[in-house]
Amino acid sequence: MMKLVKCIAVVFLQFISFFANAQEIDNSASFRNINSDRYFRLHYENDFFTATDYYYTQGINLEYVHPALKKLGYQKFLFHLSNSKLKYGLSLEDNGYTPTSIRHEEIIYNDRPFAAALFLKPFLIALDSVKQQRTSSSVSIGIMGPRAGGEQMQKSIHKWLNNIEPLGWQHQVANDVIVNYQIEHEKKLIAARHYFLVSTYAQANVGSFNDNVRAGFTLMLGHFYSPFEQTKSNFAKGFKFRFHVYEQPLVSLIGFDATLQGGLFNRTSPYTISSASITRITFQNNFGAVFNIGKIYLEYFQSILTKEFSTGKYHRWGGVRIGFAF
Repeated sequence: MMKLVKCIAVVFLQFISFFANAQEIDNSASFRNINSDRYFRLHYENDFFTATDYYYTQGINLEYVHPALKKLGYQKFLFHLSNSKLKYGLSLEDNGYTPTSIRHEEIIYNDRPFAAALFLKPFLIALDSVKQQRTSSSVSIGIMGPRAGGEQMQKSIHKWLNNIEPLGWQHQVANDVIVNYQIEHEKKLIAARHYFLVSTYAQANVGSFNDNVRAGFTLMLGHFYSPFEQTKSNFAKGFKFRFHVYEQPLVSLIGFDATLQGGLFNRTSPYTISSASITRITFQNNFGAVFNIGKIYLEYFQSILTKEFSTGKYHRWGGVRIGFAF
């Protein structure tokens, strides 16, 4: 337990330092809904939770939602449903990727390359409670490669936990620009009051970081505020407890992945996966539990993903999320 606490502490401090100097986390999905338009949330994902240390090895996201963000004007460039209630958000995200072994100085061919990405993501969540549907859209702007700081992040965490020093980061995917647009759509299919919910899910990404589409459905079971209804916040009335578990199977069609194939503009990466080796159809399953205790949001989840390239393997990771509404 102490190792996990130390790990999260180091990651948080490293992330703040990146901000001072300087596979994406899905923070807007309906099963992660917070019944407020004002909140802060920390997302932390790591394959530490599944006793692995390769591929998508770590992701962290700092998320802020507040009506005042409307003044930034970015909603003019983001899709949203007409006659819908909007939530305005801004997040900062850092992701890291490694091959199956971090014990080699040399390139491990037919394996995943080292890669890191750091980007700012303004986003918009739109709820149409009449038609029981919601959309979210975002644009990610940042950098991938050595300047994203993935090497320093992983080495600091391993040093803090007295683990081996990661080797091979000098062969990571080269520096390049990230400009990516994402849109999601979800619609309620079946519901039993606030205890059971099935909804559709569709997502599309296009840009210099990744190009893909994915679709599936989400199952929620528990006692929760419906993410498809405009529910007035009850925070002022005192303690409220809500809980649900969720399951989300997804099928993806992959066009381009810069963490595997290298950046779109800079083609000088020392090692990448060829386009012919990319697995064009993948399956991912996300499942977890969410607790809403008054103004506090808590979540634990795990994900499994099929092979992303021909010589790859299945991968699992987990994560925690902590949020505070105000």
